[in-house]
Amino acid sequence: MKVAVVGTGYVGLVSGVCLAEKGHDVTCVDNDLAKVKKINNATSPIFEEGLDDLLSANIGKHLRATADLRNAVLNSDVSLLAVGTPFDGNEIDLKFVRQVAKEIGESLKEKSDYHVVVVKSTVVPGTTDNVVTPLLEEYSGKKAGKDFGVGMNPEFLREGVAIDDFMNPDRVVLGGLDVQTHEVMDALYAPFIGVDVMKTNNKTAEMIKYTSNSLLATLISFSNEIGNLSAALGGVDVFDVMKGVHLDKRVSPILEDGQRIVPAITTYIEAGCGFGGSCFPKDVKALISHGESAGQTMSLLRAVIDINHMQPHQVLDLLYKHYPEVEGLNVAVLGLAFKPGTDDMRESPSIPIVNKLVADKAIVRAYDPFAEEQAKQIFHGTDITYCGTVDDTVMGVDAVLLLTRWPELKDLPAILSRIGINPLVVDGRRMLSKHSFKFYEGIGV
Repeated sequence: MKVAVVGTGYVGLVSGVCLAEKGHDVTCVDNDLAKVKKINNATSPIFEEGLDDLLSANIGKHLRATADLRNAVLNSDVSLLAVGTPFDGNEIDLKFVRQVAKEIGESLKEKSDYHVVVVKSTVVPGTTDNVVTPLLEEYSGKKAGKDFGVGMNPEFLREGVAIDDFMNPDRVVLGGLDVQTHEVMDALYAPFIGVDVMKTNNKTAEMIKYTSNSLLATLISFSNEIGNLSAALGGVDVFDVMKGVHLDKRVSPILEDGQRIVPAITTYIEAGCGFGGSCFPKDVKALISHGESAGQTMSLLRAVIDINHMQPHQVLDLLYKHYPEVEGLNVAVLGLAFKPGTDDMRESPSIPIVNKLVADKAIVRAYDPFAEEQAKQIFHGTDITYCGTVDDTVMGVDAVLLLTRWPELKDLPAILSRIGINPLVVDGRRMLSKHSFKFYEGIGV
């Protein structure tokens, strides 16, 4: 199929590159000429494991980038709308969605064949039918369901493993307003063999996306609340508590041969310093706002956000418990991205932690294998030393704060032993054994 992907952010670029890898003819569209040039030069404007390789393999063959939306739509069978939907504190901002819908509508005016417009941006239930479709009709002068189709296809991509998630999905959700729309979307996903495909209406597809992210965020905040209670009670380690919970065969099923299956969802039932990124915080807040506008109080999801907002302070409390005054204290911050495998620092727990340390005049040394440039923008003007290795970061420090589950941080005990120092280690992700350090504090201990 010929596919136009409008928007080359995280979702748009990953989707476009992966669809090209599956054999579709893909044109990525963006009004940022610098991005377009980078993509056409096989250079990804974002970091994502495996993306550069797929981009290099497909650019100039099944994949190209352009700023010409009209031409891309006119020469494609389906358009994927994958622009940003930033959250303004009260609701998602649809200005980019509206603008692209208008431009696609104007292009549809010139098309005679049945073109399908698919929303991939995360939008609250009702947006595709009540915002996007009317704009497409208004600016095309045509009728949805008769002259063109409108669908909603939410993405379920995890940063750091987005390529694998797209290429090997656990589900494909296809929202659509008519049978013909679903048929076109079926053809789009035909190369994905053996995948559960759920067909529904657009509003339900939108709700599935928000519900999925809200469930995972709820599991994290639930685990953090149990961790905080465990620490307050004393004599309880949340690591052991959750290990016992995970052994429930409804959580980790036991096969007939006695082998236990440990599903990936159990990683969300672990205590830590909170969730971040572009999805969970924004999506939960947006659903709260959307629910309240419909007369629902959304008390549970409000609690999820409140707990997450306070969780980085748990890390700081463990540090200040040993050092009530941190002025002049040498502190190593290991991990700045909100999760491993990405340079994304949006809503990262590291941000309030580092800001507090800097405000209290601690001497901060920081390490992250990919997020350093993002950090320099976020903490612009602050006196932070960025280091290229874990060894350099911890050299001579009084305390170490572990904030991201980067694999190389598993070597921290050996690194400290080799250097010959025993700083306080505050494990904000509970990824290291508490018995590996002389001075250790961890979430939920």
